[in-house]
Amino acid sequence: MRGFSFRSVAIALMLTAALFLSGCRALTTDSATAEPQLVFVSPSDPATFNAPLNQSAFNVFGFINEGMVSQNGVTGELEPALAESWEFSEDKLKIIFTLRPDLLWSDGEPLTADDVVFSYNDVYLNPDVPTGIKDILRVGDGFPTVRKLDRRRVEFTVPEPFAPFLRYAGGIAILPKHALYEATQTKNASGELEYLSTWGTDTEPQEIVGAGLYRMTRYVPSQRVLFERNPYYWRQDPDTGEAQPLIPRLVIEIIESDETQSIAFRSGQLDSLSVQPEAFSLLKREEDRGKYTIYNGGPALESRFFGLNLSQATNEQGEPFVDPITSAWFRNTQFRQAIAHSINREKMKNNIYRGLGEVQHSPIGVQNPYYRSPKEGLKTYDYDPQKAREMFQAAGFKYKNEDLLTDAEGNPVKFRMLTKSEEKVRVDMAVQIQQDLKAVGIQADLQVLNFNTVIQKLRSRDWEAYVGGFGGGGVEPHNSFNIWYSGGSLHQFNQGPLPGEEGIENWQVSDWEKEIDRLFIEGSQTLEDEKRKEIYGEFQQIVAEQVPFLYLVNAYTLEAVRDRIDNIKFSALGGAFWNLHELDIAEAD
Repeated sequence: MRGFSFRSVAIALMLTAALFLSGCRALTTDSATAEPQLVFVSPSDPATFNAPLNQSAFNVFGFINEGMVSQNGVTGELEPALAESWEFSEDKLKIIFTLRPDLLWSDGEPLTADDVVFSYNDVYLNPDVPTGIKDILRVGDGFPTVRKLDRRRVEFTVPEPFAPFLRYAGGIAILPKHALYEATQTKNASGELEYLSTWGTDTEPQEIVGAGLYRMTRYVPSQRVLFERNPYYWRQDPDTGEAQPLIPRLVIEIIESDETQSIAFRSGQLDSLSVQPEAFSLLKREEDRGKYTIYNGGPALESRFFGLNLSQATNEQGEPFVDPITSAWFRNTQFRQAIAHSINREKMKNNIYRGLGEVQHSPIGVQNPYYRSPKEGLKTYDYDPQKAREMFQAAGFKYKNEDLLTDAEGNPVKFRMLTKSEEKVRVDMAVQIQQDLKAVGIQADLQVLNFNTVIQKLRSRDWEAYVGGFGGGGVEPHNSFNIWYSGGSLHQFNQGPLPGEEGIENWQVSDWEKEIDRLFIEGSQTLEDEKRKEIYGEFQQIVAEQVPFLYLVNAYTLEAVRDRIDNIKFSALGGAFWNLHELDIAEAD
């Protein structure tokens, strides 16, 4: 997922102060104000201005929101943000956060413990609010309790030990009670909370209240979002006392195509660009002339995968989301393993990624300390179309004229394959997968649609196969809980009923999905790091055996940044702009 995105859709609001941004351009001055500004680029419009309801990687929340703690983009360590300190109880079941004194919202109203309690009890943990954040806050079969101790102190309590406790309790964006409380207490004629229709993208941007570095001033759909420095933001330079952020203005330009973004960068309009493999050689040659540096953080924490819809569920009319014949193929483990042997990921790495990446075998990235490698026993799938054919036949499938795979009843094996249009690399991967599958007798009809339409299809379960991606949620494995937990809001390959969704019947959870549920709960309750590594190693092994997602290529984190942007501290975890508050633009020579 490119553009101004968090590295994880699964935890899109986690650690909002750590901006995992890419593809930005900067203009040194604005003609009207003569103020420096950065202009970031996104391939898609924001889907909402209501942070807890967001499901898109392309959003504004890293700019306008903040949590009680933030994440250092180089080390991954947690650092104070809205909270100046925190303290654990001896049994590790309670944590008390102490907010900084005299915090203010972007409209100048006081930010206190009441806002923290409201954010959790009235929004994130509200059963009537369908937010994926609820998934990652789950502790065993329950949730944290949150209570105010005084104006600046808030106590969180969990029913049992929870390893990601501090990261989660502190990292989620705090919301303004004075602006949103009434909407969480009022229902419309349909019985839904008014909150669910509050702060959509049709809301005047000046009405959106946050605690982040910037506040919105204007939104022009399909064109741009404008921001100004939040005059009430708490940060100051520790040495000079100067108010941060240093750069007074931001713009997000909406430019859909990777190619168009690359052309704009080379023409001098952009000061930063997420470098796509096909553009790397040209951009590298022009590095000195263009006065920019291409940073390489190694394998990215994000992933690209090929997945199949394993759902057996039916809709309100009793109709299956996936044709029962197709569903039976997909739910056959040997079929999925044969698919894995059919796809030439080495070719994908060398041709599409120009060698700028590594074949990925696990949902946990190679830079993560919890990664289980093939040398440690992780099951892998080499490209072997002959073996794939043999496995299809062993699973009861047959070949007609050697080039058409059918099931035992003679039904040709064919299905729809969905991917988003905005990312050329992903489209190229889908085209190669289509060709690779054709070579083993499978017809995959490609659907290339815009990102927001893809999201709608995934949520409505209107898909069969998908070439998709997830961002990297940092080093904590539990960050992907709402992907792998069977009831999670991003459990795409077998999506259960979502909050407030009615009429979904016949949803069935397999034994291996239940085992992953158990491992994630055990992993969250285990505080010893070595034991956690064993637990998440078992999880990776199950995923490798069952192949609900076949991971494709883990690209290198490449970003071109103009040299006039000062204080860049680049990493795969944080990108170029995780420390946006302390970045500055050097004056032209």
